[in-house]
Amino acid sequence: MTVYSGRFEHRVAIITGGGSGVGREAASRITAEGGRVCLWDWDEKALSAAGQAIPGAELARVDVADAEQVARAAERAFAAFGRIDVLIASAGITGPTATLWAYPPLEWRRVIDVDLHGVFNSCRAVVPHMLKSDYGRIVNIASVAGKEGNPNASAYSAAKAAVIGLTKSLGKELAQTGVRVNCVTPATFKSPILEQLPQSQIDYMRSKIPMGRLGEVEEVAALVCWLASEECSFSTAATFDISGGRTTY
Repeated sequence: MTVYSGRFEHRVAIITGGGSGVGREAASRITAEGGRVCLWDWDEKALSAAGQAIPGAELARVDVADAEQVARAAERAFAAFGRIDVLIASAGITGPTATLWAYPPLEWRRVIDVDLHGVFNSCRAVVPHMLKSDYGRIVNIASVAGKEGNPNASAYSAAKAAVIGLTKSLGKELAQTGVRVNCVTPATFKSPILEQLPQSQIDYMRSKIPMGRLGEVEEVAALVCWLASEECSFSTAATFDISGGRTTY
């Protein structure tokens, strides 16, 4: 991991899905570079493990699909730190691997609730705090599935496509403030979320990547942390690809 000394000094980041995957890796980088982090996750075991691995991290068990929980957690974070500078919205689930006509409606709603409504709830809760200091960086984790659509993953693909649209809309709403809003569209990378998928689906997604391999969580986190930093000053409402050549737009 390349560390940029002091890049996040005096900055406070809320990271949803911070117990594992890209959220946890980004949290590690931000703290190593002088920042403070508040990790939100529904998985208590993952949250506890992340807290042990990341000194000084504040931990909160939050279901991002619950707007009231998210609003209360944001208020507590602001009260504790006195500011919120960064939001990395990385909480997500894949849902079942099934055709659309066989997709269980309750599972569909849960994927949309976590992957889309969770991003909406988190952004809605933190933006007013960012506007108080006229500074903020929001990084929403979308997916290449939101650009291309993955078969047997219609809810996930639809939710991630909507996250791209939400990001573009919010970024334009805030363009004349000090708050920047961007999203990242990774191809499949090695993370605990793969445990929710059958090997056949993972193999299919790997086969679509011209580099012939899955991404590494460190690679995604490196891009996320640039977008979360002051260096990202003239990009907003944008989509950043990290897909090993799978998508080129």
